[in-house]
Amino acid sequence: MRATWNFYTAGQLTFGPGAVRQLGDLVVRHRLRRVYVVTDKTLVDLGVAQRVIEPLHAAGMTVEVFDGGEAEPSIHVALAAIEQARAYKPDAILGLGGGSNMDLSKITATVLGHGGTPRDYFGFDRIPGPVMPLICVPTTAGTGSEVSHAAVLTDTENKIKVSTLSNWLRPTLAVVDPELTYSCPKQVAADSGIDALTHAIEGYTATDYRQLVTPPGEACAYEGSFPLGDVIAEKAIRLVGENLVRAVNEPDNHEARNNMALASTLAGIAFSNCGVGLVHALEYPMGGALHCSHGAGNGLLLPFVMRFNLPERTAKFAKIAELWGAEAASDVDAMAERAIASVEQLKRDISIPERIRDIGGTQEQLLGFAEKAFEIKRLLWVNPREASLEELRGILKSAL
Repeated sequence: MRATWNFYTAGQLTFGPGAVRQLGDLVVRHRLRRVYVVTDKTLVDLGVAQRVIEPLHAAGMTVEVFDGGEAEPSIHVALAAIEQARAYKPDAILGLGGGSNMDLSKITATVLGHGGTPRDYFGFDRIPGPVMPLICVPTTAGTGSEVSHAAVLTDTENKIKVSTLSNWLRPTLAVVDPELTYSCPKQVAADSGIDALTHAIEGYTATDYRQLVTPPGEACAYEGSFPLGDVIAEKAIRLVGENLVRAVNEPDNHEARNNMALASTLAGIAFSNCGVGLVHALEYPMGGALHCSHGAGNGLLLPFVMRFNLPERTAKFAKIAELWGAEAASDVDAMAERAIASVEQLKRDISIPERIRDIGGTQEQLLGFAEKAFEIKRLLWVNPREASLEELRGILKSAL
């Protein structure tokens, strides 16, 4: 039984409306001069990228922009970002956008720092040391990539999303300005918001750190749930319950958008320390094959995995219902059921697909998804209930 736990996050986190206007001064303090911005054409066209570049220029920095980012980025796109960066020779990489762009920036910083290709670093703890200085500025409220140790790409050849995980990937500087999320489209706000909820719930209900067991010689990317992680996850869950529907359905509700930005960052801190489990394990192959957004895929699967994990996490699910406004009751089982029902209702309120068939999935694909998920052992270890291959297929059948 383990007796200790560890906690990690970004080197510096600056949060609040208007924070991006401090970006130049913040970067100067790190003695950085040549910044390579990884973003996408949409954010350039909307003028969001310019809002980030202006304070850098004002601080006397040289800036190069890669605008080829895309949703669920492929390894090919990562190689393009790396090639342009090598020619520019930056001393810092800045990821601007949703999780996809920030993940691209992490992979770029890794390869520029250590050479090779993105494939050399897939898995956990394969990055040998510090990457090029990394700055992350999110424009969505969901992934928490600005504080996490993960970067996800899509392997289009094998139709699966693949992760690189290392504490060297935690940014030197994270600047979270909720104002950058105000122009986020309704469905992107929904997908990213339920992604944040998934992160918070999976981190909150992960295997207890004292019971986390890995095979001899294997390292785990996560700590399991522990007291500080629980506190952070509970705050994130409460914020999502109070604000996500308003943030999606009332785009001009800046208070709700501000609170979702905070929820996303807190959830990112929680999951990247405590862990994520079967929702993510199943979403990687499903999302890779069906081309749904990571957030939508996670949100689709979340209540079905909660149902599977219910026997092992009844008390924590009951606490989620309480965090979402239910009065504490002696009937813990009923409270836990209410938590699952509340997640199902939230999906409907913000138009998250309810079933795998709604995004084009078929019965014939489920076994393949389950087989690929079963190989992602780092996530299965952290899930609070052990799952066989057939049980993974059963979860997918229930979600079909």
